[in-house]
Parts: sequence; structure tokens; C-alpha cells
Amino acid sequence: LVGKYMIEEMARIPCEVDIASEFRYRKPIMPRDSLMIVITQSGETADTLAALKEAKRLGARVLAICNVVGSTASREADGVFYTHSGPEIGVASTKAFTTQLTALYLFSIALAKAKGAIKAKEIKELFEELLQLPEKVKKTLQVDEQVLKISKKFYRKRDFLYLGRGINYPIALEGALKLKEISYIHAEGYPAGEMKHGPIALIDNNMPVLALAPNDKVLEKILSNMEEVKSRGGRLIAVATEDNVKIRTRASNIVYVPETNKYLTPIIFSIPLHLLAYHMSVLRKCNVDQPRNLAKSVTVE
Repeated sequence: LVGKYMIEEMARIPCEVDIASEFRYRKPIMPRDSLMIVITQSGETADTLAALKEAKRLGARVLAICNVVGSTASREADGVFYTHSGPEIGVASTKAFTTQLTALYLFSIALAKAKGAIKAKEIKELFEELLQLPEKVKKTLQVDEQVLKISKKFYRKRDFLYLGRGINYPIALEGALKLKEISYIHAEGYPAGEMKHGPIALIDNNMPVLALAPNDKVLEKILSNMEEVKSRGGRLIAVATEDNVKIRTRASNIVYVPETNKYLTPIIFSIPLHLLAYHMSVLRKCNVDQPRNLAKSVTVE
């Protein structure tokens, strides 16, 4: 989903996102000049490989974004973009996730350049921001103690709601997924603008709500959503970019992260969410690396 935002905004090419396990069962329509991008850490996930084969059968070309060199996906795809994030022992993916986002960022820039949809000055600025990312990630990791304090307030909760907008809505999904995977807490990620269409009914003083609030064009919208949560007694946690003073009147639990361009905010914002899931899991005495019923690579349907 993050890749869809990047490709469509940078390269101005229509992009659809599909769930691999559903793709081949719905008779997909794929023009022969289509490109399918399959994203897989292991390169061995059964559903992803089945979708890859179906796309090739329909005449599409396939690019694999993959971590494991020599994996089945990397061999069967027409091209491969290795993330080279190194071995990841824990079942819940963290560094593989952020390197996949980085790969999508680089691919989107290359595609936009090839299409003539982006100017040289913009490309330079995008790369300059990427080169600053390691230092910003290092700075973001310094919120660990703060995230631990927040975790101690909420680890006994049974439900969690994550809200995001635009390119950070998928990061709300990612945060909820990680919490479910390793803390065994029921969590939902939702587009903040859709809150009134159901989830708002769940909000009371027992429902923690985590809102992602970067300094972007929809900041005022997410602040309004936070006011709605606050007025109904919801327990708010906010992840916001530095110098966002408006957030202070909406939430008492705030994690500040460095500012970056809109395409890289998903990487920065995912880090506190991964830390939150980690600390909640430890406090609940769960197995962080080997959660129950889960495997690192799903090799059967």
C-alpha cells in the first residue's frame, strides 16, 4: 500500500494492491504490458509464489523484492531487487519491512525518472533525504525508554485501535499487525477518516487509540479525529513529528520522531510501533521471537 502511494504520486502510473492469497482465485485482469511486484522476505511464501506464477501465465512481467538471495521467488521472477537486510530470526518482520519500503522508494524514483515524470532537482532532493535516513532512524530509536513507559500503562488492555491517513494508513495496519502477532492483543488498523463508519462505536475509556500525526497536508484532519476520540473518553497515544505543538492538547502520551519527506515517514513512524509491540510483548511475558501458531515463512496454503 505504501508502494502504491509512491508509484502513483512519483511516476503517475496506476497501481493496484492485491493480497497474494486471493489473487489467483478471482480471475484477475492483467494487460500484457503490466508489471507485478511481489514483496517477500523469504522468497518462499506459497501464496506469493502462486500469484507470481499466475501473473506470468497472464503475460505480465514480475519483479521480486526479496531478502533471501537465491530463493524461489528471486529465481522465478523476471527481475529481482534484493533488500540485503541480513538474516531475520524473529517471526515478526521489522528490518525486512523497513528495507522493503526503502526498495519501493528507490524503485518509484527510478520509474518516475524513466517516465520523465520527475525533475532532476526533485530526484536530488529525494536522494539527499534518503541519505539522512540512517541518522534519523538512529535518533528515532532513542524513544525506546519513552515507548516503554507508555507500554507499562497499556499492556493489560485487550483491544487497540491504530489510526492513520494517506501514506501512513498502511503503517497503522502494520502497527496493529505487530501488536497482534507478538503481544496477542486484539488490534485494528483503520483509516482515520473512516472512524465514524464503525470503530467510533468502540471508543470508551478502556480503548487505547494510537494516532499517527506527521506534519503533512492532512494533519488538521487527524487532529480532528483525535478530538473525536478524546471527547468520547478514548485513551490517546500519538506518534508525531518534532515541533508539532498542536498535538499536545490532544494526547498526553506522545512520541516525537524526526521529520522527513512524506515518502519516508512510513519508515520512521513504523519504528515506535515496532518498539511498542516489543515492550508490550515482554511485559505480557510472551515469546517475542517465536509467537504462538506463527512461522517465519508460510510455505503451505
